[in-house]
Amino acid sequence: MSENYSIKVIIADDHEIYVGGLKALFNDQDVYEVVDQAYNGEELVRKVKTHLPHIVITDLRMPILSGAKAVEEIKRISPPTHCLVLSSYDNDLSIIEALQAGANGYITKNMPQKDLFTALDQLIKGYPYFCLTTNTKMLRLLSKSSFNPYATAPNPQFSDIELKIIRMICEEKTNPEMAFDLCLSIRTIENNRARVYEKLNVRSPAGVVIYAIRNGLYNPD
Repeated sequence: MSENYSIKVIIADDHEIYVGGLKALFNDQDVYEVVDQAYNGEELVRKVKTHLPHIVITDLRMPILSGAKAVEEIKRISPPTHCLVLSSYDNDLSIIEALQAGANGYITKNMPQKDLFTALDQLIKGYPYFCLTTNTKMLRLLSKSSFNPYATAPNPQFSDIELKIIRMICEEKTNPEMAFDLCLSIRTIENNRARVYEKLNVRSPAGVVIYAIRNGLYNPD
């Protein structure tokens, strides 16, 4: 793919070794091109001004300027830039701060390589991405925060079975448990669950839960 059509990425983390390892994941990528790296939030903002990248991948805990503050500034100077934040833990309250500042999604640092590029693909399509390991506590905190990636999204129509499956996803039930409770085959559950994911343009249960709570389909309390 020519440079004119490559998706420009900037990586930011205060650990040089980690940045090098993350950059190496892009070596065989034709679509994504790492155009620069930064080692603190202030440097990241400065380099975003220079490159106007499509995507920023940034750690949350950086010197001089935190990842969340950097995201806020990036969204001010380059609104189209998608920000994916990195965290060492999936219950880090700074994740919520970053999402409220304008980040489009988050992943943990121990994510498999395929999850990283799944996240990037989602962001480029304009959809949020939530780490696959997002826990219940984090989901409750996210749903009660000002972060709402579905504020301007159209509301899809769900069948009765799909609505029941959405609520069961929120209750963390497995496919076999759903099949038993609804007296349906596991294959039927899988097909309906896949349709729910497709209608919401999500790749993980976290996206379903946040949508359900935000739109009154499930009450976590």
